[in-house]
Amino acid sequence: MKIVKIIAWIALIALVAIQFFPVDYNQSETIPQTDFMLVNNVPVTVEKSLQVSCYDCHSNNTQYPWYNKVQPVAWFLEGHIKKGKEELNFSEWDSLTIRRKTSKLRSIIKQIEGNKMPLDSYTLIHRDAKLSESEKKLLIEYMSDLKENLNN
Repeated sequence: MKIVKIIAWIALIALVAIQFFPVDYNQSETIPQTDFMLVNNVPVTVEKSLQVSCYDCHSNNTQYPWYNKVQPVAWFLEGHIKKGKEELNFSEWDSLTIRRKTSKLRSIIKQIEGNKMPLDSYTLIHRDAKLSESEKKLLIEYMSDLKENLNN
């Protein structure tokens, strides 16, 4: 019983100690001129879906939930955001080549069709980010049209 108490105290002290190790927040006050929404003049319906379902992990401006202030949750979220931005950053869209944009659009379509994005772990807590069938169809059509326009 004494060993359990010691382990519990060590765990509690460690949990408190890690609260003092902050993360770099992915927030920006400005929308860059290279942002996907600005460059492509996105329709409002598509813009809303992208903002709610994609932009937290795939842009330079994340809307953090209250629980992001607690470690190790903040580290976990920051890891997801960093990985998401490495894969696709809508804030830097116009800095990509046409070939790269086409590849990203193809990937976006494939991810939406395969129900791989947004992540289940994200939509579990952010219920409004889960895409309905009509939203998926709208996004896929928009991305397909954009891909076709890039190649013409």
